[in-house]
Amino acid sequence: MSGANKTGVTIDIRHLSKVWRDKAGKETAAVDGVSFTAEAGKFTVLLGPSGCGKSTTLRLIAGLEAASDGGILIDGKDMTRRPPTDRGIAMVFQSYALFPHLNVEENILFGLKVRKVPPVERAVRLRRVAELLGLQELLDRKPNQLSGGQQQRVALGRAIIAEKPICLMDEPLSNLDAKLRHEMRVELRALQQKLGLTMVYVTHDQAEAISMADRIVVMNGGRIEQVGTPTDIYDRPASAFTARFIGTPPMNLIELKRGLRGWTIPGTDAPLPLAIDPAQGDTALLGVRPEDIRRDPSGIEAVVEAVEYLGADNLVDCRLGEAVLTARLPRHAGMKPGDRLRLGWGDEAMHLFNSVNGERLPLTGQGSAPTPKHDAAKQMASS
Repeated sequence: MSGANKTGVTIDIRHLSKVWRDKAGKETAAVDGVSFTAEAGKFTVLLGPSGCGKSTTLRLIAGLEAASDGGILIDGKDMTRRPPTDRGIAMVFQSYALFPHLNVEENILFGLKVRKVPPVERAVRLRRVAELLGLQELLDRKPNQLSGGQQQRVALGRAIIAEKPICLMDEPLSNLDAKLRHEMRVELRALQQKLGLTMVYVTHDQAEAISMADRIVVMNGGRIEQVGTPTDIYDRPASAFTARFIGTPPMNLIELKRGLRGWTIPGTDAPLPLAIDPAQGDTALLGVRPEDIRRDPSGIEAVVEAVEYLGADNLVDCRLGEAVLTARLPRHAGMKPGDRLRLGWGDEAMHLFNSVNGERLPLTGQGSAPTPKHDAAKQMASS
């Protein structure tokens, strides 16, 4: 590709808001004061459930929707009120939006023809894009003669051939089967790195986000829950929402109550060795990921309620007092509903959240100081 795509440009989103008004004048904030930076040449993912505002944010960046407040800076220039044609952006939609009566070559070249790019340059760009995406043998086919993955490549080719430094993608893989989604994730990531595009990618699939992103923007209810690398967000979720949204299966969130002897899981007697600021109230949420739970003879007693066989391992739902947690355990453990077992986890596996607003709370030994090497689950069982 030409030098236009070798280095992307930075997108700065500053306190961006979009408010919808219905016929009665009632206002609903689809995007509420969102701020983040999509760094030049990096892969940024907007991640969240349906209705969280991620697609609206993408459309605001593209100029397809008008912002109610805030600013959009592209390469340091204020583009908040500028039309889409001024923003240097290419876009790939969920539906692919291919013209059914045009063949692959015509679909890819459509935008260049509209912009009256000379035929010789169009031919050079088409050859490069077709080679890059493996479409050389498909240029004469119509969209209905292509597989889902091939159609996705054509839509991607139409965006790449424009040679814009920014590419926006709105759930482009959601129509593909699981195997093809995995293959396309690998290809998309490799393509973005090769071309140096600044890519902003919308998805509700946390596996897509973790596997492709340089940075993830987790959204919920029109606001940002957390911005960070996949490792940051997985290892230190900033909120209970992020903790449960990232990870398959999701993190266990267990309610804790403060008693005379300390913090306990309701229905159990032994206290957990936790030091929590009294100002946080008398309840909290303890988070432990299923893959961090292990069988431990000196751990906490639990009763198996269900076992889901996954081949390489089992997901085991266990009752622990009034709480139910999921543990990912070896497939050869031979457990069945009604069995009793003891479970443990280390201090480094624990996360603590405010039970009212979901914000992350500091744990004993966590923060700037190293985590102690004692095992909280063992201490609870032995108390």
